[in-house]
Amino acid sequence: MPADNPQPSGDEIEQPFVTHLIELRDRLLRVVLVVIVIFLGLAPFANWLFTQLAGPLMAQLPENSSMVAIDVASPFFTPFKLAMVVSIFIAMPYILYQGWAFIAPGLYKHEKQRVMPLMVSSTVLFYMGAAFAYFVVFPLVFGFLAKAAPEGVEVMTDISRYLDFVLTLFFAFGLAFEVPVATVLLVWSGVVTPDALREKRPYIIVAVFVIGMLLTPPDIISQTMLAIPMWLLFEVGVFMSERFKPGPERSHEEYEPPMSDEEMDKTLDDLENDEK
Repeated sequence: MPADNPQPSGDEIEQPFVTHLIELRDRLLRVVLVVIVIFLGLAPFANWLFTQLAGPLMAQLPENSSMVAIDVASPFFTPFKLAMVVSIFIAMPYILYQGWAFIAPGLYKHEKQRVMPLMVSSTVLFYMGAAFAYFVVFPLVFGFLAKAAPEGVEVMTDISRYLDFVLTLFFAFGLAFEVPVATVLLVWSGVVTPDALREKRPYIIVAVFVIGMLLTPPDIISQTMLAIPMWLLFEVGVFMSERFKPGPERSHEEYEPPMSDEEMDKTLDDLENDEK
Protein backbone atom coordinates (compact mmCIF):
# COMPACT_ATOMS: atom_id res chain seq x y z
CA MET A 1 0.00 0.00 0.00
CA PRO A 2 1.62 3.29 -1.00
CA ALA A 3 2.26 5.86 1.70
CA ASP A 4 -0.03 8.86 1.91
CA ASN A 5 2.90 11.32 1.92
CA PRO A 6 5.68 9.80 -0.20
CA GLN A 7 9.09 11.38 0.28
CA PRO A 8 10.34 13.35 -2.75
CA SER A 9 13.08 11.67 -4.69
CA GLY A 10 16.57 13.10 -5.09
CA ASP A 11 15.79 14.19 -8.64
CA GLU A 12 12.72 16.12 -7.46
CA ILE A 13 14.77 17.93 -4.79
CA GLU A 14 17.56 18.79 -7.20
CA GLN A 15 15.31 19.97 -10.02
CA PRO A 16 14.51 23.46 -8.59
CA PHE A 17 18.24 24.16 -8.13
CA VAL A 18 18.96 23.15 -11.73
CA THR A 19 16.06 25.32 -12.88
CA HIS A 20 17.54 28.33 -11.05
CA LEU A 21 20.92 27.69 -12.65
CA ILE A 22 19.33 27.56 -16.10
CA GLU A 23 17.46 30.81 -15.45
CA LEU A 24 20.67 32.46 -14.19
CA ARG A 25 22.52 31.30 -17.30
CA ASP A 26 19.80 32.67 -19.59
CA ARG A 27 19.83 36.06 -17.86
CA LEU A 28 23.63 36.27 -18.00
CA LEU A 29 23.52 35.47 -21.72
CA ARG A 30 21.00 38.27 -22.24
CA VAL A 31 23.26 40.69 -20.39
CA VAL A 32 26.29 39.66 -22.46
CA LEU A 33 24.28 39.97 -25.67
CA VAL A 34 23.07 43.47 -24.81
CA VAL A 35 26.59 44.62 -23.87
CA ILE A 36 27.99 43.21 -27.13
CA VAL A 37 25.30 44.92 -29.20
CA ILE A 38 26.01 48.27 -27.52
CA PHE A 39 29.76 47.73 -27.94
CA LEU A 40 29.36 47.04 -31.66
CA GLY A 41 27.43 50.28 -31.97
CA LEU A 42 30.12 52.25 -30.09
CA ALA A 43 33.18 50.59 -31.62
CA PRO A 44 33.28 52.90 -34.71
CA PHE A 45 33.32 55.88 -32.32
CA ALA A 46 35.98 54.49 -29.95
CA ASN A 47 38.57 57.13 -30.84
CA TRP A 48 36.00 59.91 -30.47
CA LEU A 49 35.02 58.57 -27.03
CA PHE A 50 38.63 58.62 -25.90
CA THR A 51 39.04 62.18 -27.20
CA GLN A 52 36.06 63.26 -25.10
CA LEU A 53 37.43 61.45 -22.06
CA ALA A 54 40.83 63.11 -22.49
CA GLY A 55 39.22 66.55 -22.81
CA PRO A 56 39.57 67.58 -19.13
CA LEU A 57 43.28 66.73 -19.18
CA MET A 58 44.05 68.28 -22.55
CA ALA A 59 42.37 71.52 -21.48
CA GLN A 60 44.89 71.87 -18.63
CA LEU A 61 48.04 71.03 -20.60
CA PRO A 62 50.13 73.70 -22.37
CA GLU A 63 49.47 74.38 -26.02
CA ASN A 64 50.88 71.90 -28.53
CA SER A 65 51.05 69.25 -25.79
CA SER A 66 49.79 65.75 -26.48
CA MET A 67 49.37 62.38 -24.89
CA VAL A 68 51.68 59.46 -25.73
CA ALA A 69 51.31 55.73 -26.28
CA ILE A 70 54.14 53.74 -24.73
CA ASP A 71 52.96 50.28 -25.74
CA VAL A 72 52.85 49.42 -29.43
CA ALA A 73 49.23 48.25 -29.36
CA SER A 74 47.91 50.95 -27.00
CA PRO A 75 46.58 53.26 -29.74
CA PHE A 76 44.36 50.41 -30.93
CA PHE A 77 43.32 48.59 -27.76
CA THR A 78 42.87 51.53 -25.34
CA PRO A 79 39.96 53.18 -27.22
CA PHE A 80 38.24 49.80 -27.62
CA LYS A 81 38.71 49.12 -23.91
CA LEU A 82 37.01 52.42 -23.20
CA ALA A 83 34.17 51.53 -25.59
CA MET A 84 33.62 48.25 -23.73
CA VAL A 85 33.52 50.02 -20.36
CA VAL A 86 31.08 52.58 -21.71
CA SER A 87 28.92 49.74 -23.06
CA ILE A 88 28.72 48.18 -19.61
CA PHE A 89 28.03 51.62 -18.15
CA ILE A 90 25.14 52.21 -20.54
CA ALA A 91 23.76 48.69 -20.03
CA MET A 92 23.86 48.96 -16.23
CA PRO A 93 20.09 49.56 -15.82
CA TYR A 94 19.37 46.45 -17.88
CA ILE A 95 21.97 44.46 -15.92
CA LEU A 96 20.39 45.50 -12.63
CA TYR A 97 16.94 44.68 -14.00
CA GLN A 98 18.05 41.14 -14.84
CA GLY A 99 19.46 40.75 -11.35
CA TRP A 100 16.23 42.07 -9.90
CA ALA A 101 14.11 39.73 -12.02
CA PHE A 102 16.20 36.78 -10.84
CA ILE A 103 15.88 37.44 -7.10
CA ALA A 104 12.38 38.97 -7.09
CA PRO A 105 10.49 35.64 -6.85
CA GLY A 106 12.30 34.91 -3.57
CA LEU A 107 11.34 38.22 -1.95
CA TYR A 108 8.26 38.99 0.08
CA LYS A 109 5.82 41.63 -1.07
CA HIS A 110 6.94 44.33 1.39
CA GLU A 111 10.60 43.60 0.52
CA LYS A 112 9.92 44.07 -3.20
CA GLN A 113 8.34 47.44 -2.48
CA ARG A 114 11.55 48.58 -0.80
CA VAL A 115 14.27 46.93 -2.88
CA MET A 116 13.14 48.29 -6.25
CA PRO A 117 13.39 51.99 -5.29
CA LEU A 118 16.80 51.33 -3.76
CA MET A 119 18.06 49.72 -6.97
CA VAL A 120 16.82 52.61 -9.10
CA SER A 121 18.24 55.24 -6.75
CA SER A 122 21.61 53.45 -6.51
CA THR A 123 21.89 53.45 -10.32
CA VAL A 124 21.03 57.15 -10.59
CA LEU A 125 23.45 58.05 -7.79
CA PHE A 126 26.27 56.11 -9.42
CA TYR A 127 25.71 57.99 -12.69
CA MET A 128 25.63 61.27 -10.76
CA GLY A 129 28.93 60.41 -9.06
CA ALA A 130 30.58 59.66 -12.40
CA ALA A 131 29.23 62.90 -13.91
CA PHE A 132 30.43 64.85 -10.88
CA ALA A 133 33.91 63.36 -11.31
CA TYR A 134 34.07 64.25 -15.00
CA PHE A 135 32.68 67.78 -14.90
CA VAL A 136 33.90 68.97 -11.49
CA VAL A 137 36.73 66.84 -10.14
CA PHE A 138 38.73 66.16 -13.31
CA PRO A 139 39.36 69.84 -14.13
CA LEU A 140 40.52 70.45 -10.54
CA VAL A 141 42.72 67.36 -10.38
CA PHE A 142 44.38 67.79 -13.77
CA GLY A 143 44.78 71.53 -13.31
CA PHE A 144 46.61 70.95 -10.05
CA LEU A 145 48.80 68.15 -11.42
CA ALA A 146 49.74 70.14 -14.54
CA LYS A 147 50.79 73.16 -12.49
CA ALA A 148 52.64 71.03 -9.93
CA ALA A 149 55.14 69.74 -12.50
CA PRO A 150 58.70 71.06 -11.90
CA GLU A 151 60.04 73.67 -14.26
CA GLY A 152 61.49 72.16 -17.39
CA VAL A 153 59.37 68.98 -17.11
CA GLU A 154 56.89 68.45 -19.92
CA VAL A 155 53.76 66.55 -18.88
CA MET A 156 53.07 63.75 -21.40
CA THR A 157 50.61 61.18 -20.13
CA ASP A 158 50.38 57.63 -21.49
CA ILE A 159 46.90 56.96 -22.86
CA SER A 160 46.61 53.52 -21.23
CA ARG A 161 47.61 54.74 -17.78
CA TYR A 162 45.34 57.75 -18.16
CA LEU A 163 42.39 55.48 -18.90
CA ASP A 164 43.11 53.34 -15.83
CA PHE A 165 43.40 56.47 -13.68
CA VAL A 166 40.10 58.04 -14.77
CA LEU A 167 38.21 54.74 -14.55
CA THR A 168 39.45 54.39 -10.97
CA LEU A 169 38.15 57.88 -10.19
CA PHE A 170 34.82 57.15 -11.87
CA PHE A 171 34.44 54.03 -9.76
CA ALA A 172 35.53 55.81 -6.56
CA PHE A 173 33.13 58.74 -6.98
CA GLY A 174 30.34 56.46 -8.12
CA LEU A 175 30.69 54.48 -4.89
CA ALA A 176 31.02 57.66 -2.84
CA PHE A 177 27.64 58.82 -4.12
CA GLU A 178 26.08 55.58 -2.86
CA VAL A 179 26.23 56.92 0.71
CA PRO A 180 22.43 57.44 0.98
CA VAL A 181 21.71 53.89 -0.19
CA ALA A 182 24.31 52.44 2.20
CA THR A 183 22.82 54.47 5.06
CA VAL A 184 19.29 53.28 4.32
CA LEU A 185 20.43 49.65 4.09
CA LEU A 186 22.24 49.87 7.44
CA VAL A 187 19.11 51.24 9.10
CA TRP A 188 16.81 48.79 7.32
CA SER A 189 18.90 45.82 8.46
CA GLY A 190 18.83 47.05 12.05
CA VAL A 191 22.59 47.59 12.35
CA VAL A 192 22.15 51.24 13.34
CA THR A 193 19.32 53.67 13.96
CA PRO A 194 18.81 57.17 12.52
CA ASP A 195 19.28 58.65 15.99
CA ALA A 196 22.60 56.83 16.40
CA LEU A 197 23.77 58.17 13.04
CA ARG A 198 22.86 61.70 14.07
CA GLU A 199 24.87 61.30 17.25
CA LYS A 200 27.89 60.22 15.17
CA ARG A 201 27.58 63.20 12.80
CA PRO A 202 30.85 64.86 13.95
CA TYR A 203 32.79 61.66 13.27
CA ILE A 204 31.10 61.28 9.87
CA ILE A 205 32.11 64.83 8.89
CA VAL A 206 35.73 64.12 9.80
CA ALA A 207 35.59 60.81 7.90
CA VAL A 208 34.28 62.38 4.67
CA PHE A 209 37.05 64.99 4.72
CA VAL A 210 39.62 62.22 5.21
CA ILE A 211 38.12 60.35 2.24
CA GLY A 212 38.23 63.56 0.21
CA MET A 213 41.90 63.96 1.10
CA LEU A 214 42.66 60.42 -0.09
CA LEU A 215 40.73 60.64 -3.36
CA THR A 216 41.80 64.09 -4.49
CA PRO A 217 45.05 66.05 -4.81
CA PRO A 218 46.40 67.63 -1.60
CA ASP A 219 44.62 70.97 -1.94
CA ILE A 220 41.75 72.17 0.19
CA ILE A 221 39.49 73.10 -2.75
CA SER A 222 39.21 69.65 -4.34
CA GLN A 223 39.00 67.95 -0.94
CA THR A 224 36.08 70.18 -0.02
CA MET A 225 34.40 69.60 -3.39
CA LEU A 226 34.18 65.89 -2.60
CA ALA A 227 33.67 66.04 1.18
CA ILE A 228 30.70 68.43 1.17
CA PRO A 229 28.60 66.41 -1.34
CA MET A 230 29.33 63.22 0.62
CA TRP A 231 28.24 64.89 3.85
CA LEU A 232 25.05 66.21 2.23
CA LEU A 233 24.32 62.76 0.80
CA PHE A 234 24.80 61.29 4.27
CA GLU A 235 22.20 63.71 5.63
CA VAL A 236 19.84 62.71 2.82
CA GLY A 237 20.40 59.05 3.71
CA VAL A 238 19.63 59.69 7.39
CA PHE A 239 16.46 61.54 6.45
CA MET A 240 15.28 58.82 4.08
CA SER A 241 16.19 56.03 6.53
CA GLU A 242 13.36 57.16 8.83
CA ARG A 243 10.99 55.45 6.39
CA PHE A 244 13.00 52.24 6.39
CA LYS A 245 13.81 51.77 10.06
CA PRO A 246 12.44 48.53 11.55
CA GLY A 247 9.09 49.07 13.21
CA PRO A 248 7.37 46.96 15.87
CA GLU A 249 7.15 43.34 14.92
CA ARG A 250 3.93 42.47 13.20
CA SER A 251 2.76 39.52 11.21
CA HIS A 252 2.83 39.58 7.44
CA GLU A 253 0.49 37.53 5.32
CA GLU A 254 3.38 36.25 3.28
CA TYR A 255 5.05 34.91 6.43
CA GLU A 256 2.02 32.89 7.55
CA PRO A 257 1.86 29.44 5.93
CA PRO A 258 -1.57 27.88 5.43
CA MET A 259 -2.78 25.79 8.39
CA SER A 260 -2.92 22.04 8.09
CA ASP A 261 -6.12 20.09 8.69
CA GLU A 262 -4.99 19.12 12.20
CA GLU A 263 -4.22 22.75 13.10
CA MET A 264 -7.58 23.85 11.71
CA ASP A 265 -9.46 21.21 13.77
CA LYS A 266 -7.55 22.23 16.90
CA THR A 267 -8.36 25.91 16.31
CA LEU A 268 -12.07 25.13 15.88
CA ASP A 269 -12.04 23.02 19.06
CA ASP A 270 -10.42 25.86 21.00
CA LEU A 271 -13.05 28.30 19.75
CA GLU A 272 -15.86 25.93 20.78
CA ASN A 273 -14.35 25.50 24.23
CA ASP A 274 -14.08 29.28 24.66
CA GLU A 275 -17.73 29.69 23.74
CA LYS A 276 -18.75 27.09 26.35
